[in-house]
Amino acid sequence: MMKTALGRLRVIGMIEGISLLVLMFIAMPLKYLADQPLAVKYVGWAHGILFIAFMLAAFVAYMKYHWPFKRLVYAFLAAFLPFGTFVFDKWLRKQEAVSS
Repeated sequence: MMKTALGRLRVIGMIEGISLLVLMFIAMPLKYLADQPLAVKYVGWAHGILFIAFMLAAFVAYMKYHWPFKRLVYAFLAAFLPFGTFVFDKWLRKQEAVSS
């Protein structure tokens, strides 16, 4: 799956989506309810790096597959919404099936 630009985008998207969920639903409650701010610090850093990797992978796929700019915008928006990268991945698979 990591051999193509689309495969890399999908894998990084899954990991980035999981990191966002961990940040929002585990690390943030630990910070504010259990006074454990280090969880947000470390998970936040990891999520930030994964967000950048996702956007770079999306840009590479945009350039390689000559996507319309709108698809790159959808990838960007998906990275901000909980479960967004999972929905985007499902949409990507559907688009990939239609184009093959």
